[in-house]
Amino acid sequence: MLDIIKRQFAPISRNCFVILYKSLVRSHLEYANRVWYPTKRTDIDKLERIQKRATKLIPELLSNYH
Repeated sequence: MLDIIKRQFAPISRNCFVILYKSLVRSHLEYANRVWYPTKRTDIDKLERIQKRATKLIPELLSNYH
């Protein structure tokens, strides 16, 4: 879903991304049982990787890190 957002909405604002993320990405993540109670480190790492990839799509957020 993140790749679809990246391809279809290349220059994206923060507000638009939040709406897309909540409706497309987070809905898939919250459907999974492991999101609510991730007991394994691999599950936690996968979730954090997805969230990190998502934040890289917003140029406004990247400029704050530099």
